[in-house]
Amino acid sequence: MASYSLPTSVKSRPQPEARIRRAVSQYLALGGWFVFPVVQSALSYKGIADLVAIRHGRVVFIEVKTATGRLSAHQEAFGEEVRRAGGEYIVARSAGDVAHLVDALWEEGD
Repeated sequence: MASYSLPTSVKSRPQPEARIRRAVSQYLALGGWFVFPVVQSALSYKGIADLVAIRHGRVVFIEVKTATGRLSAHQEAFGEEVRRAGGEYIVARSAGDVAHLVDALWEEGD
């Protein structure tokens, strides 16, 4: 039985959220942050953020959304849990939404 595969042009075309995620990751990496994606699976914590960024002991969970994207109930609950535990949780709709993280380090003299 033959398997079906999407044409390369369709498979490789990034979705808007994927482009935003890449831009956010690259922007923070240029600012010296260690950034990695969270791989979702059936065993993952429901609503866990898309990215984690770390610099000088500061850990930030970043949920990436398009301009019209909405958080699911699980994502909202995850963000609340992170904040309740004293952590940082950001919803980024562009790389500009994380600019303050890089700017804060410049202000600290790093």
